[in-house]
Amino acid sequence: MSNKILGMGNALVDVLTVLESDEMLHRLNLPKGSMQLIDNAMLKLLQKETSHYTAHYVAGGSASNTLSILARLGVITEFIGKIGKDEIGNFFRQETTNNGVVPSFFYSQQPSGRCTVLISADGERTMCTYLGASADMSAEDLRHEQFEGFRLFHIEGYLVQNYDLIRNAINYAKNHGVTVSLDLSSFNVVEEHLDFLQQIIAEKVDIVFANEDEVKALTGKELEPAVAELASMCSIAVVKIGARGSIIRHGDDQLHVPVYEAKRVDTTGAGDAYAAGFLYGWIHSLPLEMSGQIGSFLAANVIEEIGPKIVSDRWDTIHQWMKELTYV
Repeated sequence: MSNKILGMGNALVDVLTVLESDEMLHRLNLPKGSMQLIDNAMLKLLQKETSHYTAHYVAGGSASNTLSILARLGVITEFIGKIGKDEIGNFFRQETTNNGVVPSFFYSQQPSGRCTVLISADGERTMCTYLGASADMSAEDLRHEQFEGFRLFHIEGYLVQNYDLIRNAINYAKNHGVTVSLDLSSFNVVEEHLDFLQQIIAEKVDIVFANEDEVKALTGKELEPAVAELASMCSIAVVKIGARGSIIRHGDDQLHVPVYEAKRVDTTGAGDAYAAGFLYGWIHSLPLEMSGQIGSFLAANVIEEIGPKIVSDRWDTIHQWMKELTYV
């Protein structure tokens, strides 16, 4: 059976800025820790407000981040997204290729998407996303043969505003016998698309990644009953609970995975890294607890650096750690 993983998400370049304080967040009414969709006018305002900071550019997007880490772990990955014919789009394509992910891009006349990531002093990140070309991706772009030959299809919740796109993609995956995983991505995304998410998860999704706020928003319940309800909707529920670790539930079996100690610098991409580690374990038929441990370890490596990627000089240590843990 193929161990290839296909992903689909917003093709975004992250523009990472470390803030001196949270004053700007309050002034611009940006809820700390949230993801806000912004228009071109807000993008220009943010560029003006952050012009005196040093910005760091990196190919981002939730699913893209997850696939990049999986590729560094030796998994064959392919990413479906939409970009503009511009400098930002060219940067994203080149970075995707450099990260070892096979690009499967559509092109738009709109400018390429970007995400302004505002990093607070405590490492929390607030994301302001200008979707641009990525929002142009439509159900009609997809072809069923794109989903053939993969073991798993991973999709980010940030795409959920396009219901037909999600339905088509998941149906194509299911028709080819591909397992589907979904990262809920943001509590405000869940709140805005609650009915659709509840329906699609219960009917079509096998593995769901959520954090505590997202699973509460999805179910309307407190943590423990929320986890149980999510697990009743899909095959495997993975709920990240910050410094307390993560909860993994399959049917009536539930386990807790602690975090790995890390110096928190920037939480951008931590959940994406966790998903990569968990999916690596799942695709290699490792125990769920071990899969969660890999996810936690990779997340710890991400949050010690600025940005959603794991820097190159960490990978030798990571590969050695995983070899000792898994023997894969």
